[in-house]
Amino acid sequence: MTRLGESSMKVRELADKLELEVISGPFEKEINGVYIGDLLSNVMAKAAAGNLWITVHGHVNVVAVASLTQVAAVIVVEDFPIESAAVQKAQTNQVTILRTPLTAVDLLRKLIELGV
Repeated sequence: MTRLGESSMKVRELADKLELEVISGPFEKEINGVYIGDLLSNVMAKAAAGNLWITVHGHVNVVAVASLTQVAAVIVVEDFPIESAAVQKAQTNQVTILRTPLTAVDLLRKLIELGV
């Protein structure tokens, strides 16, 4: 098993393996790590391009931050709602949003098992 951040897995492969709900694409970005956070200013300061961003937020500002930081994908946990305006903006700006009923902790466990 590879260590966290050493994977060359693409978003599409991850979405398939974890049966994540696809909200918007593209899906061909490579994943190079994970950032978990709900405070947008922290995400802007600390998430790296290519990271998966795990959050409970599904509003339009998430798309702006995801675009700015160039994360590989946003994963909204615990089946939190995602605003239709956020979905539209994500599609326009080519931001990948996925959703799961898992908690952030349970999702992270699965990501570690996959070597992401």
